[in-house]
Amino acid sequence: MIWKNNKIIAALMHRSFSFGERDGDRALLLTFEHMKQLLLFAFLIVAGSVSSQTIQLLDSNHTSSIRGLSVVTDKIVWVSGTNGMVGRSIDGGATFTWNKVDGFAKTDFRDIEAFDANTAIIIGIDTPAVILKTVDGGKNWKIVFQDKRPGMFLDAMEFFNEKSGVVIGDPINGKIFIAVTIDGGDNWRTMPEQLAPAAEKGEAMFASSGTNIRSVGKNELLFITGGMYSRIFIRNDKILLPILQGKETTGANSLAVWDKKTFTVVGGDFMNATSTEKNCVLTRNGGKTFISPTTPPFGYRSCVEYLTKSKLITCGITGVDVSEDGGDNWRNISATGFHVVRKAKKGSAVFLAGGKGKVAKLVW
Repeated sequence: MIWKNNKIIAALMHRSFSFGERDGDRALLLTFEHMKQLLLFAFLIVAGSVSSQTIQLLDSNHTSSIRGLSVVTDKIVWVSGTNGMVGRSIDGGATFTWNKVDGFAKTDFRDIEAFDANTAIIIGIDTPAVILKTVDGGKNWKIVFQDKRPGMFLDAMEFFNEKSGVVIGDPINGKIFIAVTIDGGDNWRTMPEQLAPAAEKGEAMFASSGTNIRSVGKNELLFITGGMYSRIFIRNDKILLPILQGKETTGANSLAVWDKKTFTVVGGDFMNATSTEKNCVLTRNGGKTFISPTTPPFGYRSCVEYLTKSKLITCGITGVDVSEDGGDNWRNISATGFHVVRKAKKGSAVFLAGGKGKVAKLVW
């Protein structure tokens, strides 16, 4: 959009030199006046394009706080949250159907993965940790995994495709919990502790938006940790991130991946939500080096998502920000807080969700 407007500006400026009369001074004056008017017009065009992103609220005033969000297409959207609630829209968010999952009225469903209008998987974080699946649009749910061990806490879920997926959880006996499925979530196999990645003392994951684990290509996963230590796990490498850490409330919360070399991490301290200190880092060489933005997001952020390689969106409890230069500079577009933002897997629609059942759409 900016490129197109730059062409408009160039054309307008070129036209300004065609104005004028034979009298030299008068021609110069007319040219100057037209230049001012046309440059003002061009500025308004650019300003309009830069500020064109807005947040459109679609649904709210529910008792559920939403952190699970899966956007299948521009029309099919699923959300999940506290009090056992799951919502579904098949008309692009114009209307939502809300259901409380039977037997799980007190469960917090922190993440959801949907495949179509009928099929979805949700994770209940603890007491007990559960994974459930529906194949009839959320009317009925089947328990496909359950772990009642003390300390079990599921954080996020990621699928490579409709068959193969991974769930990640906080460390048990010093090892990060991982379970995998290869049959669309019907069955899950827990990774043996001796093979699971080791965590440092005080290191865990934040179940803030279901995005601390991401797939890269067809068979590679990246995930991030927070707390006393904040690291990114890339293949066999465990890289300490230059992001705020050292307390239980600090660290990386969300990871967005464009390709094997380009990804962005956001977080901060959710107990100091307006602070911009070390709340975002990005890499363009596959994690060999990380850099901080020139202009960071405007506070603690719990989720980040690529819209294009250069355009990103991030959200947290203090607002929503966008970047149009690959994450180097961020601009606030809303002071309304959201927990999670996701782009359609098959489409261009972007949805957000947060506290009090808020669901919104990015107009861009």
